[in-house]
Amino acid sequence: MSDVLLSMEHISKSFPGVQALDNVSLEVRSGEVHALVGENGAGKSTLMKILTGAIPKDAGRILLDDVEVAIQDPGDALDLGVNMIHQELNLIPYLNVGQNIFLGREPTLLGGRIDWAELYERAQARLELVGIDIEPRAIVGDLSVAQQQMVEIGKALSRQARLIVMDEPTSTLTERETERLFELIRSLKKQGIPLIYISHRLEEIFEIADRVTVLRDGKWIGTQAVESVTHAELVHMMVGRDIADMFMKEAADRQNIVLEVKQLSSANFLREIALELYRGEILGLSGLVGSGRTTLARTLFGAEEIEAGEIWIEGERVSIRSPRAAIRQGIGLVPEDRKEQALFLNMAVSENVTISALPKLSRAGFINFDQVRAHAKEFVNTLDIRTPSLRQRVRNLSGGNQQKTVIARWLVLQPRILILDEPTRGIDVGAKAEIHALMSQLAKEGVGILMISSDLPEVLGVSDRILVMREGRIAAEFSRSQATQELIMMAATGTSNPDASE
Repeated sequence: MSDVLLSMEHISKSFPGVQALDNVSLEVRSGEVHALVGENGAGKSTLMKILTGAIPKDAGRILLDDVEVAIQDPGDALDLGVNMIHQELNLIPYLNVGQNIFLGREPTLLGGRIDWAELYERAQARLELVGIDIEPRAIVGDLSVAQQQMVEIGKALSRQARLIVMDEPTSTLTERETERLFELIRSLKKQGIPLIYISHRLEEIFEIADRVTVLRDGKWIGTQAVESVTHAELVHMMVGRDIADMFMKEAADRQNIVLEVKQLSSANFLREIALELYRGEILGLSGLVGSGRTTLARTLFGAEEIEAGEIWIEGERVSIRSPRAAIRQGIGLVPEDRKEQALFLNMAVSENVTISALPKLSRAGFINFDQVRAHAKEFVNTLDIRTPSLRQRVRNLSGGNQQKTVIARWLVLQPRILILDEPTRGIDVGAKAEIHALMSQLAKEGVGILMISSDLPEVLGVSDRILVMREGRIAAEFSRSQATQELIMMAATGTSNPDASE
């Protein structure tokens, strides 16, 4: 018997006008973590939808343990032990853990009544199987996202899962929660349960995966053992070009200060923050989750109350007590959660791009829709937002194009200062390069950019200077030439107190 559990051979799938998959093959071995990577639109989701029965294939075949299987719908996939944990979890928040795990499959007593004692006992056994310390009677809506993911895994195991697919499982997790998830994945590997792991975070691929398959434009590009491929080689396979210059950045001249913060403290955690941001500079802000980075961004944007300190813009002291006041001062904020905090998902691209500029595009209280369309078209073209039309709902765009839509909203207002909180979270490597190039172009045009990122290579590659936060304070400052991942992490964790300020 081969150690290959799953073989997807020569899979093809087309939609009207689009060849989504063209002769793609994927092989997953027992007990391995097999990463599936590629840019948005590469075909990853289509391939997994075929595997899990959400859509039919046009050609090819699927084998489990060398036996060809027919997967016509999600029920077929579940019956075969193929489970997928989606990025947006499929749990019912007002039910408890045990009820979610055995939903629709509850053990019953004579007469058809649910055997609750048996249900919770079985749920407890599934959770303990992978070391999940969650009470089966806990309400799912009260759990963290990480705990809910654990429940999804327990749910998969209750179905006798032979293969688990994880789609961007760490996109909303903290570093500690991510490590806990990785521990759980390693536990599943020891039990011989393989996983297909989809992620845009390449550093995770190198940490957790055994092999990696790359798709590009609906085609199979290659499968490699993770230990035998480099980061640069993997990126080249994904995008079809070298991105050695992925973090292109011309040095800022640092002559004119656009934003100066003096001894700023907030009612929510910040203590005596002092910083300067120059015109045309990208100032990176690093630190661990909970260090105060997002609180600082929200405070500068008027969304958090200022307790003490001063904010100066281009030599003038200003009062920013609300987002409206920040916008009037030329400050824009791209928040870390674009779907929850920035985008109107059911509205059109044109409406999302221009909504902050409606006062400028109106006369006597009436919106000039010709101007709205003209402005939207201009910035969609300038930022290369890929959309079938300006009327497309923004929820249907890829993550990278959604992010560019949020940025476009602020460019319509011609900001002096742009705050970007996790600007490339959840988008593919090609879209990241586009966002970085856009940031560099904006800086070149004189916009001062404050960029918050948990991606240290991004911070090091894009920033002119780097500030590190710890426990609500600025812990260190580094120039571009001084900074290393090690120095940043030492400052972020407090294991050292480097004095590397210029």
